[in-house]
Amino acid sequence: MSSDRKPHLDTRAVVLLLACCAVWGLGQVATKLALAEIPPLMQSAVRSAGAAVLLLAWSAWRGVPVFARDGTLAGGLLAGLLFAAEFACIFIGLQYTTASRMSVFIYLAPFVVALGMPLIARSERLSALQSLGLAAAFGGVVWAFFEGFVAPRAGPLQWLGDLLGIAAALLWGATTLVLRATKLAQVPPEKALLWQLAVSALALGAASLAAGEPWPTQLTAVSLAPLAFQTVVITFASYLVWFWLVRHYPATRISAFTLLTPVFGLLAGVLLLGEPLTLRLVIALAAVCGGLLLVNHAPRRIPVPPTTLKETNP
Repeated sequence: MSSDRKPHLDTRAVVLLLACCAVWGLGQVATKLALAEIPPLMQSAVRSAGAAVLLLAWSAWRGVPVFARDGTLAGGLLAGLLFAAEFACIFIGLQYTTASRMSVFIYLAPFVVALGMPLIARSERLSALQSLGLAAAFGGVVWAFFEGFVAPRAGPLQWLGDLLGIAAALLWGATTLVLRATKLAQVPPEKALLWQLAVSALALGAASLAAGEPWPTQLTAVSLAPLAFQTVVITFASYLVWFWLVRHYPATRISAFTLLTPVFGLLAGVLLLGEPLTLRLVIALAAVCGGLLLVNHAPRRIPVPPTTLKETNP
C-alpha cells in the first residue's frame, strides 16, 4: 500500500469522507437504539471486539503484517486507551442526551487536531481565516451546550450527556494526534486500527465488569441490528477508511471535513428517533458547517514568474 502523502483533498478523499460522515451520522442513533437492551460499556466492548475479529480476517486475506515488531507498542496502547475512553463517554452520554446533540458535540474534535497538528507538522498550520472557522464552530457548540441548563429536552441531566460528548471530542482529537505523532503513522492503517480495537475491547470489557453492568435479559432485533451495523459498517469498514485517510491526507483538513457528520446525525435523530429540533441546535449546526467551509478554504498561491525563479535559485 502506498504511503505517499497528498497536500490536498482530491475527489477520492472527498467521496470517502462523505460516505464516512453519512455512516457516522447514523452511529449515534444505532447506539441509542441498542441501549434499550445492552448497557453502554458492554455494547461498546462487544462492538470493538467484533470489529477486531473482522479486521484480523481482512488483514490475513490481504496479507497485512499486523503482528510484525515495529515499535508501535507504546503508541498503540495509548491510542487504544484514548479510543476506549472516547466511546465510553459517547455511549454513557447517550443515556442522558439526544443522539442529535451528541452528533454535534463530538465533532469538536477538529478543534483539538488543529491546535495540536502544528506541533507535529508545521506545514499544517492554519491561516487566520481557517482559525476563524474553528472559532465559529466552537462558539456554536458552546451556544448549544447551554441549552442543557436553560431548557433541557432530554431530561435534567442533559448537560451531563452533552459534557461527555465534548469530552469524547477531546479524546478523538487526541487519538488523531497520536496516530500522526507516533510510529503508528508508518504502519498500515489496518494495524493502527487493530491496536485501538483490541485495546479498547479489553479496556471497555473490564470497565463493564468493574461497573457491574447487568447482562442483557433479552436480545432482539431492536438491539442486535443496530449493534451489527455499528460493528461491521462503522467500527470495521468506515474506521479502516478513516485511518487510511489520516495517513495519506492532511489530518487537519480531513478532521474538519467530518464536521459534516452532525448534519447527518441531526437529521437521523429527528427523523428516526423523533428527537426535538431546537433553534439553539440549528444555530450550532450552522456555525459548525460555516466553520467547516472556512477551515477548508485554501488560500490562493501567487505564481512566481520564471525570471524570479532564476534570480532566487541560480
